[in-house]
Amino acid sequence: MEDLNVVDSINDAGSWLVNNQALLLSYAVNIVAAIAIVIVGMIVARIVSNTVHRVMVAQQIDVTVADFLSALVRYSIIAFTVIAALGRVGVQTASVIAVMGAVGLAIGLALQGALGNLAAGVLLVTFRPFRSGEYVDLGGVAGTVLQVQIFSTTMRTVDGRIVVIPNGKIIAGNIVNFSREPVRRNEFIIGVAYNSDIDQVKRVLTEIIQADERIIKDREMTVRLNELGPSSINFVVRVWSKSSDLQAVYWDVLELIKRRFDENGISFPFPQMDVNLKRSHGQAEQ
Repeated sequence: MEDLNVVDSINDAGSWLVNNQALLLSYAVNIVAAIAIVIVGMIVARIVSNTVHRVMVAQQIDVTVADFLSALVRYSIIAFTVIAALGRVGVQTASVIAVMGAVGLAIGLALQGALGNLAAGVLLVTFRPFRSGEYVDLGGVAGTVLQVQIFSTTMRTVDGRIVVIPNGKIIAGNIVNFSREPVRRNEFIIGVAYNSDIDQVKRVLTEIIQADERIIKDREMTVRLNELGPSSINFVVRVWSKSSDLQAVYWDVLELIKRRFDENGISFPFPQMDVNLKRSHGQAEQ
């Protein structure tokens, strides 16, 4: 009896296969086609991703950004490939796309700060307002740029601190690059006493800057009376030098000004207060 039941089951299965042969063939074709779509999509994604990476590197775009964008292109193509494969086997892709969109929106809202830093990082490495090794001021923090990454920029300040600044804050503020230009200008405001001889002061200042070989002579050199202050007459001195010599020139010239002024009897004013004492009428009678 059991043997008869097995035979009947086999016969039923055979009948079902014969009756649904076209349907099964259609499913098989769709599955094979879906697998082929996935395989071709993976190959195309890799080729396109590698091509985008090579083009971006050839355009001297930062390697970190090139890696990120090429990976983004690759996974985007893979995502569309998977959706196409699911549609081939009969899955309703509209609902899948809707779910993926909702998930993407939720992730975007949760990571909006990080995504803002990401976009800012792409802009920084694309337009290159500063590079590694340059001395910059980023929103009031000055230092040497160590590394520009996708989400943040790392700097070393002059006192040896490591500062990591989110790229979003950098883009939103002012960027001052001190290293981009090969030459820069120093400016000195020198105050002397009111009884000083103007011509003598200008002569001594001119001799000082003319004698310094680091100061560029074919650029503007200014020695002029700039202000009549409350307790001093103030001269402005402007000179140009190489960016690498800027700070050393400032210190050396300032020190030499003090020495030469002392030698020539030119005095520097200092804060002082005149106090006038007046005797009142009652005190005068006593």
